[in-house]
Amino acid sequence: MVVKDMDIAKVKIGVVGAGSWGTALANLLAEKGYPVDLWVFEYEVCQQISETHQNMTFLPGIELCENILPTNDIKKAVSDKDLVLIVVPSHVARETALRMKDFIRSEVILVSASKGIENKTHLTISGVLKDCLPNFSFDRFAVLSGPSFAKEVGRHMPTAVTVAAVNQNTANLVQQLFSTPDFRVYTHTDIVGVELGGSVKNVIAIAAGIIDGLNLGLNTRAALITRGMTEIRRLGLRLGANPRTFTGLAGFGDLLLTCTGDLSRNHTIGRQIGQGKKLSNLLKKMQMVAEGVKTAESVFNLSRQLDVEMPICHAIYRVLYEELPPRQAVYQLMTRDLKHELDDV
Repeated sequence: MVVKDMDIAKVKIGVVGAGSWGTALANLLAEKGYPVDLWVFEYEVCQQISETHQNMTFLPGIELCENILPTNDIKKAVSDKDLVLIVVPSHVARETALRMKDFIRSEVILVSASKGIENKTHLTISGVLKDCLPNFSFDRFAVLSGPSFAKEVGRHMPTAVTVAAVNQNTANLVQQLFSTPDFRVYTHTDIVGVELGGSVKNVIAIAAGIIDGLNLGLNTRAALITRGMTEIRRLGLRLGANPRTFTGLAGFGDLLLTCTGDLSRNHTIGRQIGQGKKLSNLLKKMQMVAEGVKTAESVFNLSRQLDVEMPICHAIYRVLYEELPPRQAVYQLMTRDLKHELDDV
């Protein structure tokens, strides 16, 4: 069956990953009337959803639709599906894809809503999936990203996101499947740009949180966000992205939300570091993943490999992994050589 001939009313859906974002998207689809098999890694979370119709661990306070069918069996979640949505942390994306490999149909539509860059390979999630699923046609692959806190989506607050695919029919189908009066989906063709925007913004969000934790003011944060986007765009252009992507929802939209919203885990961990807390202690207490911590390492190494200037991202790497004091990092950024604003943007 080709994508454009698929009967949207009868699409069989599996969602892989029951963190806050995976649960929110599964619930969105379930509320549209689709039975959704949701793969849950944790046994206790699977029991929670099954017995109480809530994910109290990752998405508390949101009543979940009874069309969600939680399971700890990944085979059940992805077998015989028309569409599989993968929403897992970047550091387990490879392992998860390999577990799926023998069970997904060759003609499935695969959608990634994960954000991050793998540490060892410096691949985005699409690259990881290509490595792990060599027989899958990426003509049927899409990436969903944009400014979207899971809790607000779960509460039906108006949200707009982007879905990128090289095949317009794939993008159109995913757009129709996910769109609701509260969740507006735009189509795009720039998978590279959409993935990078959604990944690197988490590093900049940690930086913005540090600024707030140090009480350095709104001027500083505005400058940080603006120059952070310059760094994201530089890396994107080197990797072949469309520069216009970074002015859109998956670029500046997602960056602005994650750098300023109280629900941002990356901003929160940055703010606590700015207040003097140790990263190792913070990570021990977190149930949910702050993707920017791992992505900072990937971006640091990838940008050096490609010779892309990313001073903010490099400073955050050194704060996180080399214990550079946050105030010293700010001073070093502010006293770099003076230059023209549009150099190398």
